Amino acid sequence: MTMTDRTTPAAATAVPDAPAVPAAPDVPAAVSPTREMLKRMVTHPSGLMGMLLLTILIAGTIFGPMIYQVDPFEIAGIPFWPPDGDAPLGTDYLGRDVLAGLLYGGRATLAVGAVAALISVVIGVTVGAVAGFFGGIVDAVLMKLTEVFQVLPALLFAMVLVALFGARLDIITMAIGGVSWTQTARLTRAEFMRIRGLEYVKAATTGGADSLYLILRCILPNALPPIIVSATLAIGVAILFEGGLSFLGLGDPNVMSWGLMIGQSRNYLLDAWWSVTAPGAAIFVAVLAVSLIGDGINDAINPRLRRRR
Repeated sequence: MTMTDRTTPAAATAVPDAPAVPAAPDVPAAVSPTREMLKRMVTHPSGLMGMLLLTILIAGTIFGPMIYQVDPFEIAGIPFWPPDGDAPLGTDYLGRDVLAGLLYGGRATLAVGAVAALISVVIGVTVGAVAGFFGGIVDAVLMKLTEVFQVLPALLFAMVLVALFGARLDIITMAIGGVSWTQTARLTRAEFMRIRGLEYVKAATTGGADSLYLILRCILPNALPPIIVSATLAIGVAILFEGGLSFLGLGDPNVMSWGLMIGQSRNYLLDAWWSVTAPGAAIFVAVLAVSLIGDGINDAINPRLRRRR
């Protein structure tokens, strides 16, 4: 027997190659919901236009007075002087520069809108969250309180508060925020009642989570999208409120604002239309900007609504 004949069967048998393991597919990196919402927001035409308009207004009120250094309360020329090279937007009934008032007044008006909306949202979210989470008699009492505020005319209620406590800018801001929270409260209550019955909230409750943890960590983050839209629109409402109060003579006379300019020049509309038109147009653009931003946020949060349009 030769050497080749002595080869063992195991050695003679060829070992088959192991099958190749397919490469794992590339898994895309997770995108945070906030980043995805901002991406949709930037590409939304209405939201983009609103952000552009609001950016121009804010930049004008911040940097405008640095470039156009004219005191808005100082007599700059002849009363009722029409727009020209010396006064680009003319003068009002006292001879004050309208452009200077527009640039300086935007700071107070936009600040009142933002702070009053923040106050409104804080009150509304607190009332709505407590009512929607606990339900029962707590819900009944808080909703009755909400109905009382909702039945009263908001502008009239704000007028009473300002008349009682004084026509100062901080009082005006708190009065506007204190009478305009009812819609946010009802919206928050509805969201809390809907989310409270979901499985993950029940699981957290079963696991021993306390009420504060459930409200702040489990329910509120998922109830925020519609609240954010409501808060954005509340800024425009607060700006209109400030203009309405100032038009009725309840604005702060020591702080220049767009509403104060309209309120002080309303009796001279036919003699100096520019002194009312300029701040009125600024208020219109500001309210339009925040409304467009709210529309963009709404579509970014709810893309299905955008596809239906």
